[in-house]
Amino acid sequence: MVKKLTGLATTAMLTAGLSAGAWGADVTIGVPNWPSVNITANIIKVIAEDNFGVDVELVPSSNAVIFKAMDRGKGDIDVHPEVWMPNQANLANEYVEKNKTVSMSAKPYAAVQGICVTKMTQEQHGIKSVLDLVNPDVSKLFDSDGDGRGELWVGAPGWASTNVEKVKARDYGYGEFFELTTIEETLVLAQLDDAVTKKRPFVFFCYGPHHMFQLHDLVQLEEPAYEEAKWKMVQPTDDPDWFNKSKINVAWPATNVHIAYSKQLDGKVPEVTKLLTNIQLNSALVSSWTYALVVDKQEAAEYAKKWVADNPDLVNQWLGLGS
Repeated sequence: MVKKLTGLATTAMLTAGLSAGAWGADVTIGVPNWPSVNITANIIKVIAEDNFGVDVELVPSSNAVIFKAMDRGKGDIDVHPEVWMPNQANLANEYVEKNKTVSMSAKPYAAVQGICVTKMTQEQHGIKSVLDLVNPDVSKLFDSDGDGRGELWVGAPGWASTNVEKVKARDYGYGEFFELTTIEETLVLAQLDDAVTKKRPFVFFCYGPHHMFQLHDLVQLEEPAYEEAKWKMVQPTDDPDWFNKSKINVAWPATNVHIAYSKQLDGKVPEVTKLLTNIQLNSALVSSWTYALVVDKQEAAEYAKKWVADNPDLVNQWLGLGS
């Protein structure tokens, strides 16, 4: 098996238009920067290599780069193991619906997204809705650096959801009172742990499946119910003036998570695409995987091998060998 490339090397190779032959893999899986997609990629890798004798490579990348590579069909990246919809709707519209070069699994699982506070924060300060954040006095409760403005993490750099939450903060009105931070997720989760330990209020963008809900008592804040007419999101990949052209003042629509893959993969290794279409995940299962990685500090590749070995019935279902 060839040596895994760093994110920098991967980006350079994709920019140069090199194909999978450059690293010798039969199947290449793109891995964005959050824990659940990492472990899902590793699980798929182990099942495919163990059962089909193929070489599977994991490549750190971003959503936009992964979709573009799947569209090219050259083997740079063949699979995206965790496409959040509607977060990636612009990419799905371009490559799945318009170009018809990418397929998305018909067996997604449900997910949630929104703004959360710790249960202690809600009980002590009565914050139940995102509209309660539209208040300078409430903002001060979340001020950790003494500048008079609270900090509210809206997501990591590069996430489509981060852009959505920036728009929502503006249109709900609390963006005026909060510093909207966009640091990496590992850093904000450490801040959450610290706030819980010190019994300090904490507010941030949350999503599930995620191990954070197993670690802490968290409450998702109420928002006005989703209405299609009140959700207009333009992503930066579609328009440089995306922020001004977007408007959202309702909750997220129903969120589903899919596996996507280049249609060219079906001609190369159809048994792998059959596996990808058969896999049926759920929030509880993926949360348990991320808990093992992030909380129990297990190494992703080794954990994936053990999980696959310990769950033959479910794996056989995904392989189409049992019910």
